[in-house]
Amino acid sequence: MKQRLFTPGPTPVPHTVLLRMAEQPIYHRSPEFRALHDRVRKACQKVFQASGQVVVLASSGTGGMESILVSLTSPGDGIIAVNGGKFGARWAEMGRRFGLSVQEITIPWGEAVSPERLADGLRRAPRTQAVCLTHCETSTGTVTDVRSCAEAIRACSDALICVDGVSSVGGLELRFDEWGIDACVAGSQKALMVPPGLAVVALSERAVGATARATMPRFALDLGRAVASAATGDTPWTPASTLLAGLDVALEMLNQEGIERVWARHRRLGAGVRAGVRALGLELFSHFPSDAVTAAWLPREVSWDALRDALRSRCGVTFAGGQGEFSGRIIRISHLGYVDGYDVLAALAALEEALGACGFTVNRGAGVAAAHDAMLESGTDRRV
Repeated sequence: MKQRLFTPGPTPVPHTVLLRMAEQPIYHRSPEFRALHDRVRKACQKVFQASGQVVVLASSGTGGMESILVSLTSPGDGIIAVNGGKFGARWAEMGRRFGLSVQEITIPWGEAVSPERLADGLRRAPRTQAVCLTHCETSTGTVTDVRSCAEAIRACSDALICVDGVSSVGGLELRFDEWGIDACVAGSQKALMVPPGLAVVALSERAVGATARATMPRFALDLGRAVASAATGDTPWTPASTLLAGLDVALEMLNQEGIERVWARHRRLGAGVRAGVRALGLELFSHFPSDAVTAAWLPREVSWDALRDALRSRCGVTFAGGQGEFSGRIIRISHLGYVDGYDVLAALAALEEALGACGFTVNRGAGVAAAHDAMLESGTDRRV
């Protein structure tokens, strides 16, 4: 049975990326590697819409988040961390572990922070060094309006704007320079269409300057050292060269499609999945739904364990379940990365079949039809 992956990480990997990664690794202190490294960094600038420094770390997305905190702050600095899910909570927990003074803005899961709430937090803590946001909260399928939040922060503070873009960069609209972001991290296993293992971090000039002043203990995740090495086409430590080669191919695919079209494709797919799950009788979890992953409440009569097993055994499809207090209560369907409209239709057909196998009454074909119509209506070229 063909397996279809609809989890928000890892996501499907194009066969051209896999084939490139199957080649013999190259020596990471060779001219060939330096050319690859420079090419990847320049391609990443296009995806981030950033003109400044971009570094690639052999790390998870969490490691990329950590690199931002330890490279831009000093012990005792104040930060604001928005906690609206598992990954927003990670910013706050990380800050406390490193001895930062953390003002945590907690919002209900499925909600997004307002610019006014951030401005109020900054008025209470005018010496805040950094504000940490999560663009797409993967645990809840929620998107934050980073542009409006950044405008509010800039209007009242010089705090660095740090963004977890792990599951958004390369999928959702993000304009690093235009929106005034200072640091943003992406993960290779999300919209960048590569297996896990790389964190890509974009930095503004202000952020690069902060790396020289920050005194937080750091070594392998020192962004200042990574930036200095990148200036010569090098990395300070042994890179994940095979993953980097795969990322080279994936970035070429994204930039050939055009980042604006990539964002439009994700908007189209998000509209389709949301329409489809509603047509099947499920309620969306998030009040600010993301175009990267859709979270929906499970019907009370359906067990997540039973639904997961039915999806896998009958359809070869894997969705993600809920996390934290919502474990077993919601499902999460990714439409991120190497996914098109026909993948979405297959995912909804599988969900319909699995729900029926679990005893939930569905209107046969309603989810697929609603998704198909929504994608056609939201597209500019009448394609799903």
